[in-house]
Amino acid sequence: MKYLVMVQGTQADYDAMSGRATPHAPAWTEVQLKAMYAYMSWINDDLTESGELIDAEGLAEPARTRLVARGEDGASVITDAPYGETQEVIVGYWLLECASLARVTEIAERVTRCPGPEGLTDYPVVIRPVMDGADDIGAGQDMGAG
Repeated sequence: MKYLVMVQGTQADYDAMSGRATPHAPAWTEVQLKAMYAYMSWINDDLTESGELIDAEGLAEPARTRLVARGEDGASVITDAPYGETQEVIVGYWLLECASLARVTEIAERVTRCPGPEGLTDYPVVIRPVMDGADDIGAGQDMGAG
C-alpha cells in the first residue's frame, strides 16, 4: 500500500534553520543543519535500497506560499503567505510503498529521531494512506491500531 509520510513545521522553524532564533524556535548551527541533512539522506538511502521510496521532497518555507481560493462572488482570491509565524504546515514528505501500516509507522518513528538544536519543537509525523480509487473512500480499516 502507498502512504504519504509528512513532516510538519512553521515559518519560525525555517527562520531558525537560517540561523535566526525566534521566540518559537532555536537557531540552528551549520553543524546541526549538516547533521539533519545527513540523517534525512540516510533515511532516503535506506528507503531507496529497500525499494519502498517512491518520492521524497522538502517544501519551500510558508512565506513563499500562495493560496488560491474561490471568493463568495465566484472570483478567485489569491493570497501570498497566508500562514502566521507559528502556524504548522507540511515542510516535507515521503511517498512510500510499504507492506504494512506497522512498517510505515516504524519509518515515521525513525524520522522523529532526527537531530536538531536543544529546544526544537517535536512535531508529530503524519501518516496518510494514499487511496487507490473511489472504493477507498470511508474504508478506514487500514488505519486501525497496530
